[in-house]
Amino acid sequence: MTEYHINLFYSDEDECWVADLPDFQYCSAFGDTPQEALAELLVAKELWLDTARDVGIPIPVPRYRPVEHQQAV
Repeated sequence: MTEYHINLFYSDEDECWVADLPDFQYCSAFGDTPQEALAELLVAKELWLDTARDVGIPIPVPRYRPVEHQQAV
């Protein structure tokens, strides 16, 4: 299964948590908690993928990667 980077942050403007997939255009979700936003995003991701397959939109290759942490020597 392909893993995609997820952004998860609190929006002061919207007064809620936001989760989005930067590789998927217009795929985001909101929630009162980080867990709720993430759960809603996972539903949105599956719907996005189903729609893309149905209408022939190419599934994006993951471009965003988390920063790898280096240990201090």
